[in-house]
Amino acid sequence: MNTMPNQQGHALQLRDIHLPEPVSWWPVAPGWWMVLAVTVLLLAIVIFCVRRYQQRRYRRIGLQQLSLLEGDVNLQQDQRQLIQQLSQLLRHLAVLHYGQSCAGLAGEAWLTFLDQPFQKKTAPENKPFSVGVGQCLGSGPYQKIIAEIDVAALFPLCRMWIKKLPLAAKQRGAK
Repeated sequence: MNTMPNQQGHALQLRDIHLPEPVSWWPVAPGWWMVLAVTVLLLAIVIFCVRRYQQRRYRRIGLQQLSLLEGDVNLQQDQRQLIQQLSQLLRHLAVLHYGQSCAGLAGEAWLTFLDQPFQKKTAPENKPFSVGVGQCLGSGPYQKIIAEIDVAALFPLCRMWIKKLPLAAKQRGAK
């Protein structure tokens, strides 16, 4: 009548529970490789943009000073003082860019120097300082009386000169 085996006499032969190995973090899934690649790319772009922004700082400052001079042109009627300030601004930027080699230039040599960013061809429009409206910067700052100048054309010319300046020599060497 007793169809059940004696449970106390027989120990069940059960196997122990084995847990699987913990999931390894290596190799990472392809999605993580993509996240890593995008992160490195974004970091490189940010570094490039920050360096570019810093390298062009002297241009931004020069353009701001030029805008201030342009705003003051309506308040002051003294064109001699305006020419002196423009020449001084361009000289400061040139010394920042080229070093002391251009600091002592005057007259025609200074105008030829200012024409350098425009000289891809020998056409007169590529010599706006030597032949064009910028001639007043050659000897104007040193004269007591200067002829009438085209202020409306002189400011865009100076702005274009500042924008055409490449990186300063110190910054080019740092790359």
